[in-house]
Amino acid sequence: MQVIIWVAFLGLLTGSFILLGLSPYKFAEEILCLYKPKKKSLAEKINEVKKPKEMKGIKKILYDARQVLILMGKKDEFGVVCVIALFAFVIGVVIAILLDNVYLVPVLGIGFAMLPFWYVIFTSNFYKKQVNAELETALSIITTSYLRNESIITAVDENIDYLNPPVADVFGCFLAESKLISVNIKQALQSIKPKINNSVYQEWIDAMISCQEDKSLKTTLTPIVSKLSDLRIVSADLDYLLYEPVKEYITMALLLIGNIPLIWFLNKEWYQTLMYTQFGKIILAISASVLFVSMAAVIRHTRPIEYKR
Repeated sequence: MQVIIWVAFLGLLTGSFILLGLSPYKFAEEILCLYKPKKKSLAEKINEVKKPKEMKGIKKILYDARQVLILMGKKDEFGVVCVIALFAFVIGVVIAILLDNVYLVPVLGIGFAMLPFWYVIFTSNFYKKQVNAELETALSIITTSYLRNESIITAVDENIDYLNPPVADVFGCFLAESKLISVNIKQALQSIKPKINNSVYQEWIDAMISCQEDKSLKTTLTPIVSKLSDLRIVSADLDYLLYEPVKEYITMALLLIGNIPLIWFLNKEWYQTLMYTQFGKIILAISASVLFVSMAAVIRHTRPIEYKR
């Protein structure tokens, strides 16, 4: 009976969207607009700079996912991720109700809603490694050319065809601005500095800006580029240690979830106690909570290492 009720509810929800001419994407955007931060006074902004508050919990997960999409050049897809999270929330709630466990409703609802954001954060690790590898190649060949001809425009122009996205797009913007818009090379370099969120790259840009005033400083470029090579070597050595928590988490999660049908085969009375008594339902809710909290911790601790200035 509950299944029929939920199917009817989903049909009513779908029909409402169709009649009102709304799309889930537009609906999610309107909800996000309601929670836009209010304009803060100058005193509040100064206090935030002096005493910044560290974000925690769900707010930090949403912020990290948004920053990752901005870094990957997919800022507009954050609304799509929110729509997927909304559907995942509904699926989690439906599963909890089908299990007749009211304690699982908030746990599965929130946990399932976080899954798309955790996926974005986890997959960004591979994207960052790819960007670091491309940066190492790009900065190395551009630095070599610059040491020879002492012209950053010529150095980039000679090697732009050997670069791959997203680094090629960034240096392509530099060439377009320095050749067609402004002759101020330092301003053109400064404009591409925030386009890649990498501390070594940004340090290289600062050093290159300094070289425009004093050519003798060009010897500082090579040691900066070598940091990316050191970072790659250290990352390769630590890859096994970084992803060991993921393997352990997957093993423990499978054991935890697999124990439920296993109890049904071993002792049906224990299964009845676990699934249909209040105590058993609370145990299931606690176990699901631990599962989702552990997933967040594992994703947080498996981020690739980064060089910090």
